[in-house]
Amino acid sequence: MRAHLIRNAFYLLLLLAGTLIIAVFRPEAKAKAAHRTLTFADRVAYQRAIEEVYWRHRIWPKERTEPKPSLDTVMSQAQLEKKVTDYLRKSQALEDYWQRPITAEQLQAEMDRMAQNTKQPEVLRELFNALGNDPLIIAECPARPALAEQLLRDWYAYDQRIHGELKQRIEAELQADPAVEQMNQLSGRYSEVELIKSDNAEGGDNGDSERSVKLNAGEWNETVQRLATAFGSGAVAAGVSPAKVTQIKTGILSRLQEDETRYYVIAVIAATDERVRLATVFWFKEPLESWLAKSENQAAIAMMAPNSSYTLPTIAPSGCIDDTWTATSTTNAPAARGRHNTVWTGSEMIVWGGAGIGGGYLNTGARYDPSTDSWASTSTINAPAARQYHNAVWTGSEMIVWGGVGDSGYLNTGGRYNPATDSWIATSTTNAPTARTCTAVWTGNEMIVWGGVSGSGYLTTGGRYNPATDSWTATSTTNAPMTRSSNTAVWTGSAMIVWGGYNGGYLNTGGKYNPATNSWTATSIINAPTVRVCSAVWAGSEMIVWGGYNGSYLNTGGRYSPGTDSWVATSITNAPAGRTNHTALWSGTEMIVWGGTNPGDLNTGGRYNRGTDSWVATSVINAPAARYLHTAVSTGGEMIVWGGIGSGPMYLNTGGRYCAQSGPTPTPTATATASPAATSTATPTATRTPTPTATATRTPTATATATPTSTATATPTATRTPTSTPTAAFTPTPTTTFTPTPTPTTSHTPTATPTATHTPTATPTASRTPTATPTVTHTPTATPTATRTPTATPTTTFTPTASPTAAHTPTATPTATRTPTPTPTATRTPTPTGTPSTTPRVTPTARPRPTATPRPTPPPRLTPPPTASPKVTPAPRPTPPPRLTPPPTPTGSPRPTPAPRP
Repeated sequence: MRAHLIRNAFYLLLLLAGTLIIAVFRPEAKAKAAHRTLTFADRVAYQRAIEEVYWRHRIWPKERTEPKPSLDTVMSQAQLEKKVTDYLRKSQALEDYWQRPITAEQLQAEMDRMAQNTKQPEVLRELFNALGNDPLIIAECPARPALAEQLLRDWYAYDQRIHGELKQRIEAELQADPAVEQMNQLSGRYSEVELIKSDNAEGGDNGDSERSVKLNAGEWNETVQRLATAFGSGAVAAGVSPAKVTQIKTGILSRLQEDETRYYVIAVIAATDERVRLATVFWFKEPLESWLAKSENQAAIAMMAPNSSYTLPTIAPSGCIDDTWTATSTTNAPAARGRHNTVWTGSEMIVWGGAGIGGGYLNTGARYDPSTDSWASTSTINAPAARQYHNAVWTGSEMIVWGGVGDSGYLNTGGRYNPATDSWIATSTTNAPTARTCTAVWTGNEMIVWGGVSGSGYLTTGGRYNPATDSWTATSTTNAPMTRSSNTAVWTGSAMIVWGGYNGGYLNTGGKYNPATNSWTATSIINAPTVRVCSAVWAGSEMIVWGGYNGSYLNTGGRYSPGTDSWVATSITNAPAGRTNHTALWSGTEMIVWGGTNPGDLNTGGRYNRGTDSWVATSVINAPAARYLHTAVSTGGEMIVWGGIGSGPMYLNTGGRYCAQSGPTPTPTATATASPAATSTATPTATRTPTPTATATRTPTATATATPTSTATATPTATRTPTSTPTAAFTPTPTTTFTPTPTPTTSHTPTATPTATHTPTATPTASRTPTATPTVTHTPTATPTATRTPTATPTTTFTPTASPTAAHTPTATPTATRTPTPTPTATRTPTPTGTPSTTPRVTPTARPRPTATPRPTPPPRLTPPPTASPKVTPAPRPTPPPRLTPPPTPTGSPRPTPAPRP
């Protein structure tokens, strides 16, 4: 009888188990599984996993001798929490203030857009893998922040409840003082510019004075047409007969206009057949950051994920088609501008400063992420003063901007921007060089600025800025090149080379500056290119200068070898048309030049191969609109161009990515250490392990050691001996010993790098030594299941070998279903041992979930204004009125551009 009861009970258990298994795989059960809450701690853990991917791809300059630090060194837990709080606050503001909560459909569409439009699919795959390829987590962590940023700025920019008071004050001021003669007495920023018709114009930025811009015939006609339409006695139909200057009324103000960041008015002060003088006054709107900071709106610390299941989108295939263009997104792109600057971090392009609509200087910017094809604005809190013609360099963790021209004239101030924390720190002015526009290079531990022009004239002085000590050291003037502006500057790895420029006449001289000895050596002028202002790139062993202007537009150039102090001319066969104000960069194998003026605006370019001394034209199919004074960065295999000034002249906020497949594939920079913090509910994910090509050699380090202490900080070694009572807060901190190889191949030293998830996984890190064939193919490993099955005595085996792939073998019985521990405790007593073997196996150590930090009480939410009812959908945001294109250069803007031309 007893046996019969036991048998029946056994069958009942089997039946229940089968029912549960079937339920797990039913669509309804899958949907219910997706309906879970993400706590604040969860979101912070996933944010750290995202930041780890970006940090891995950040460029660590090869000149920096110290190993790349861990993410925790450059980004604290508090900063991670601030990022999460920020996007939750923005999401809540959309719901509280505009009654526009972000929906599940919007999040799914944003995920699909990222996957379809990605320009770096391999990086996006790493992001998805870091989040366990969980559609809900991907929707909530990368997609929600991007969508909240975009939608909030869109609704905020033209909301009259926020900006209406400023608008009313401006309108009252304009009614009281409507005369053009009183424009400079208005409370806004006043600027003046004179447009000069010149058939020999360079395209708009080399006039006869600080307050003038030369326009070629086409640009002149377009400008007159616009002004006649805005200030004419009657409507001037576009495309009929060209408008005449006599149709433009002078002495009257335009209507008040606005863009995303400001209001402005324009007036024509004087107009002749060859000259038009314009005045502009503009008023800045309150920045979104300051409005959010002072509002009562705070995000709820824990947000319920939208009650919907998501579908993991299919990521576009890797790679691009050589010699093709793809447009960059304009959604949430920074305001149109020119004379700005950009840097490439390895994972993002950062745009900052410049001059924009209304002729005003800017202290705004944005970060463009090609992996998600999306923009995120840079903070304006503690940002440097607005400016143009400034310098920008990338240090490995920060962008440093310095100098330029602002409202107060030439500047010797600057700032350091950290994209990981979206924060600014001012650069010291103690012993800084005099205010100026100039050139700059990054040496690996210092930024060197030199030469340029200031209010007192052309300069031959400079300075070295050390961000580690926030201090300046003057460069020697002994044997320094003669004073000049608009010269080129490149860093060779041991010296800065400056060449060419203008100081009342065009130059073809230069000098090499050695910061180690603080000394100068002149460059040879034998066989040097003709005098000019031009572009220059460092090609690994040579400086290549090309194009430019010296009274004529040039398509010639030269290659300078500092080792032999000699010049070799570049071929002109199939070279692009002569030009200036273009961009030039080194892709790793070629110099790519694009855009500029000659004197018309150009959207053409060329690729120069120094090995064969030959040129190949860049495609114009789908190329960005013609422009000059834009910027360009190299991602390793592609060129991104953005912004600038186009025909009109008109400021642009568009850009494009040009595929140059002959360039090397960017390789993530090795991180010396990584210490992710485990949280109570983070889902374990797979760590992506790049697979190098035949030129990459992995050299395992058998000396890494790890001994978790009682404070739950573990340092993995070949033998792991954890203590008996680790605390609930478990923070493994692996260290790494780098083993350099004697050959110029890439030496990878794998170390155990747990991810920011509940169960750390092994991530090999690397020290990079460029080789002749630097292409590295990334082959992600198989994604382990997100299942934890804790065991009483888990064993960890860590055996690094020459094979770059880390195989994850969970202990006990891994299943497709997550098996939580019924009674998690804060104390565990694992007894793992490390045994080297011939197979690259890494067995993650199972452990109980630590106790989560008590969740704070959410602060009060923003109370919507009386006019906005939370039950009523507000009216659609009004479309801003058409804008009148203002002049490109503000009053009194000191100009570092070349000399006037006949």
